[in-house]
Amino acid sequence: MEILVIIPARGGSKGIPRKNLRPLNGRPLISYSIANALSSHYKPDVYVSTDDEEIAFVAEKYGAKIHHRDASLAVDATTLDPVIYDAFQKISSHESKDYDLIVTLQPTSPLLSRKSLDSAIEGMIGKPEIETTISVVNDTHLTWKENDEGGYLPNYKARVNRQQLPQIFKETGSFFISRRDVVQPHSRIGEKVDLFELPANEAIDIDNFEDWSVSEYLLRRKTILFCISGYSEIGLGHVYNCLLLASEILDHKVVFLVDKKSDLAYEKIKSYNYPVYIQQENESLLEAINALSPDVVINDRLDTEQAYVKSLKTNNYKVINFEDLGAGAHEADLVINAIYPESIQLNNHYFGAQYFCAREEFFLHPEKEISQEVKNVLISFGGTDPNNLTQKVLDCIYEFCQSNSIKIVVVLGLGYGHNLNQEDYSGVEFYHNVKSISEFMFSADIAFSSAGRTVYELALLGTPSIIMGQNEREMTHFFASKENGFLHLGLGENVDNESIQQSFVKLYDDQHLRQEMNQKMLKNNIKEGKKNVLKLIRELINN
Repeated sequence: MEILVIIPARGGSKGIPRKNLRPLNGRPLISYSIANALSSHYKPDVYVSTDDEEIAFVAEKYGAKIHHRDASLAVDATTLDPVIYDAFQKISSHESKDYDLIVTLQPTSPLLSRKSLDSAIEGMIGKPEIETTISVVNDTHLTWKENDEGGYLPNYKARVNRQQLPQIFKETGSFFISRRDVVQPHSRIGEKVDLFELPANEAIDIDNFEDWSVSEYLLRRKTILFCISGYSEIGLGHVYNCLLLASEILDHKVVFLVDKKSDLAYEKIKSYNYPVYIQQENESLLEAINALSPDVVINDRLDTEQAYVKSLKTNNYKVINFEDLGAGAHEADLVINAIYPESIQLNNHYFGAQYFCAREEFFLHPEKEISQEVKNVLISFGGTDPNNLTQKVLDCIYEFCQSNSIKIVVVLGLGYGHNLNQEDYSGVEFYHNVKSISEFMFSADIAFSSAGRTVYELALLGTPSIIMGQNEREMTHFFASKENGFLHLGLGENVDNESIQQSFVKLYDDQHLRQEMNQKMLKNNIKEGKKNVLKLIRELINN
C-alpha cells in the first residue's frame, strides 16, 4: 500500500503561541509526530503542511517533506478537511503516486506511540470495508444534560458502575486514517468507521499550558523495574523492601519482575496491585528484563554476577543493587547494603543503619516504656522461617510462659509451610501474613526474631530482642549485636534449647538489662534511612 502522512502545522496558534516549535522535553513539539511517522513499519511518505517558514525549516531538519500551505487555508476559521484535501491532491501529483491511505497526524499529540499508529494502520489494511479509522479514548461516565426549562436531566437510566454504562468514546485528535476516496474538501469520514482506542497516557491533545505540563511530565517519566527474588529459602524481606520504595516513587512508572522460582514474591506483589511479571521457564532473566524496556533496573535478589550486571549496562540501563555482595556489585551504578558490611569501601556503595528503609507504621508509636514485668512475648521469624525456629522457640518457652501468665503472640509469614499444630499450644495467639507488624513488636516486652531486616524494625521501636540467624549469610549482619541492644544466640539450627530458655529467663528477670537494650537500640540513626536511600535513587534516575 501507498501511505501518505500529513502533519498539519500552521504558525498562528493562539492558546500556546508558536506551539509547534516550542521545546517539549528538549525537542520541538512537531518533532514527535514526525519521528513517529518516519519510524512506522509501513514507511509512509511524511509531509508537514504549513504556512510558516520557520516550521518548514525545523520540520525538514527532522526529516519531513514540506507542503507549503496557501495562506487562505491557515486562518483561524479554517477546518482541517480542506487543508488535508489540498495537501493530498498536490502531494499526490508531486510524488506521482495513487495513495491508498491518507493519515492525518496531529503534532499536538506527542505521546502517541509508533506502536499505536502502526496498529491502527494495520487494522485498516486488514479490514478493507473500513473507510476511516479515528483515534479515541474511553470517556464513559455518569453524565447530565440541560433540558428546555433550564434544569438538568441524567444521560443514564440507572446509577451503575462505569463498566456497566454504555461505552462512550471521545476523539483524541491524534490521527485520522482515511481511504483516498473519502478524502474530500469538506470531509475525511466515510460511511464505515472504526475507532482505535488509545491508552489514556497517549491520548493527550495539547491545547493549553496545563496539557503541556502533563505531557512534559509524562515524557520525562521513566520506567523503574524492580527485579526481585523471594521464596522459602531466602524469605520475603527483599519484596517488602522494594514495595516500600515503590510506594515512594510517584513520578515514574514502577514495574516488578520476579525470577522463575519466586512464586511467593509474585503473589505478595500482586496483592499490592502493582504490575508484576514472572520470568518464564524458557527465557533468561535478561530476556525477561529486556521485554519490559526499563530505564532503571533495581536488583534486590542477593548476590549478582558480573556478567549479568555488565549485560544490563550494555543495554544502557542504570543499575541499582540492594544487599549485593557478589561480583556484580562492582559493576552497578549504585549499591546499598543496609544489613551486610563491606570489607572494602567502594565508590557509590553505601552500607549501615542509616540506609535501612522502614515502613511508615514504625514511626507512628510513642516512645516505648520498659515495664517492670514481662507480660507479652512475640515470636516472629520472617515470611518463610525455613528452619522452623518459630516452633523451636515456642517449645522452649511455652511452659515457662504458661506458669508465669505471659501471653505469647506468634506471627507466621506468607511462606511458612511447616506442620505446626496450633491446638497443642493453648492460649498462644497465632497470626498469619499480617500486613502491619509494628503493633505486635511495640506491644511485646521481649521479641524473638531472625537476623534480617526485622532487627532494624525492632530497634526503631526499642523492643528488647533475642536473635537467631536463619543462615550463614544472616550471621554476617553486623547490626544484630550486643552494642546495638540485641542478644544474639548465633545460628538458629545450632542453638540448643537450654540456651534459648536461659536467655529468655535472664531477660525476664532483669528489667535493668531490658532498659539498657532499649536505650542502645534507640540511639541508632535509623529513622532517616528511607529518606537517604530515596535521595540516592532519585539522584541516579534524574542524572
